[in-house]
Amino acid sequence: MTVIITAAELARDLAGPTPPTLLDLRWQLSAPGAPAFDARAAYEAGHLPGAVFVDLDRELASPPGPRGRHPLPDLAEFGAAMRRAGVSTGTPVVVYDGGQGWAAARAWWLLRATGHPNVRVLDGGLTAWEGPLSTEVPTPAQGDFEPLPEATGVLDADGAAELAGSGVLLDARAGERYRGEVEPIDRVGGHIPGALSAPTVENVGPDGRFLSAADLRDRFKALGVSGDTPVGVYCGSGVSAAHEALALAVAGIPAALYVGSWSEWSNDPSRPVAVGPDPR
Repeated sequence: MTVIITAAELARDLAGPTPPTLLDLRWQLSAPGAPAFDARAAYEAGHLPGAVFVDLDRELASPPGPRGRHPLPDLAEFGAAMRRAGVSTGTPVVVYDGGQGWAAARAWWLLRATGHPNVRVLDGGLTAWEGPLSTEVPTPAQGDFEPLPEATGVLDADGAAELAGSGVLLDARAGERYRGEVEPIDRVGGHIPGALSAPTVENVGPDGRFLSAADLRDRFKALGVSGDTPVGVYCGSGVSAAHEALALAVAGIPAALYVGSWSEWSNDPSRPVAVGPDPR
């Protein structure tokens, strides 16, 4: 099953006999001290017709704390939010955001990790859509999706540390944050010892759409990812890492996600920190 969908394919499916459930994940990280991005207002100003707004911070994550800035949500509450949005197990789901892809990937990953069998991300997000937009806020019929009691493919801090030595652990943040040259958000800069720098922005072209599966396979192969290598990903708070996991899925490579990511790891003074370009 494909994990991304083009705008043309989505338009075709929406006009077909079994249109997918559409979820709008408009979200973006605000700079420290800057006003928070109003995702709901952006949605209400114009969205794909029929799309339901989902709040990443409130519905795809628990409140920030020791487990990071975007820890896993309570799965019962997550399931209730998805059912309110009209998500059913037997109906395809397509998720999109404003174009960066990170928030949509977080929704894709969480739905797949909790058992939904058919979720795709609109490649390029809202900016790739050439059809009309709507300001009408739909009231979807209640869905029936029941998430698994425990998400699959999840790493904790100890699991991430172990994988950095026994497999491949990819750091999806910008290179300067990996090297510890700057750290605008977390307590300290640097990376998990043994992790490899693999900025998620390098998985897409100038238009924000994913590179081809072949090009992505070549990219990850150069980082030591082979068909039998366990792979994990992390970032600052488990959002852009979901986009890296999506890129790996496009390439046909399964990966686990360290949800707490650097915001959890760096908050624990007992955890080792590596700086500079060397993984160790």
